[in-house]
Amino acid sequence: MSLIGKEVEAFTAQAYQNGDFITVSEQNLKGKWSVVCFYPADFTFVCPTELEDLQNQYATLKELGVEVYSVSTDTHFTHKAWHDNSPAISKIEYIMVGDPSQKISRIFDVLDEEAGLAQRGTFIIDPDGIVQTVEINADGIGRDASTLVNKIKAAQYVRNNPGEVCPAKWQEGGQTLKPSLDLVGKI
Repeated sequence: MSLIGKEVEAFTAQAYQNGDFITVSEQNLKGKWSVVCFYPADFTFVCPTELEDLQNQYATLKELGVEVYSVSTDTHFTHKAWHDNSPAISKIEYIMVGDPSQKISRIFDVLDEEAGLAQRGTFIIDPDGIVQTVEINADGIGRDASTLVNKIKAAQYVRNNPGEVCPAKWQEGGQTLKPSLDLVGKI
């Protein structure tokens, strides 16, 4: 069942960010754009490359009014230990959410029940807490965080310009479409 167009269900979790433990809930995903990035586990192999890549896009995402949340089924204590010991993870400034209860992974439908780990899922959530995009990759396939920037720009454009849609490979400032009877069959 798709989560597109659905509001994020209630949750509360502990997280690690910039040397502090904080509490995060679905309410944090409201009032601004959010990226929620699930990954299988701390102290692994593909995961740090993805999270470092996400950190490399963090300043640009912040400029777009986006907050980033990475989530695994590890605890917030494990996130701190990983942050303190990994050269790649030590760069991370965004929020690292612990989901040892697996509740958040279930809410976003990315829990691998047999392994007890989250799959590689990326979600863009609008300021109303509504899921706008979903991407889920197999464990061995890392994600490219640079693709988030254009997806967020497109989602923001569509939100701010009702009746217009962004075609494939749309770039900010590019031509959009206005679906209508006159446009049917002409693309």
